Amino acid sequence: MAEISGDKYSIISDEATATVTFKGSLRLGGPGEYKPIADLLSDLADQEPEMITLDLSELEFLNSSGISTLSKFVISLRKKRSTQAIILGAKNIPWQGKSLQNLQKLMPGLKLEMVD
Repeated sequence: MAEISGDKYSIISDEATATVTFKGSLRLGGPGEYKPIADLLSDLADQEPEMITLDLSELEFLNSSGISTLSKFVISLRKKRSTQAIILGAKNIPWQGKSLQNLQKLMPGLKLEMVD
């Protein structure tokens, strides 16, 4: 298990289940501040599990730099071809609907599950 946390957010990576859970509100300033998160995602992908789950269902806010970080991660997964991905989102969190569908366009095999 690896964890990255700040005042208003936490990100927990469980390598045993290849699940990364995001909670809170992520408003970091630019790619440099998102690098530890990008590295955590990349390290998990480098292990080439069959399936990676990104649980964003409790992530209330993600700024454009964070969306860019997730987009780059999804593109890197698409290139690997050996690892599939599921993103769990929440229907009641406004930013997730459109933004998470855009990730699906970057990786057509990506499974998107929106929960209530």
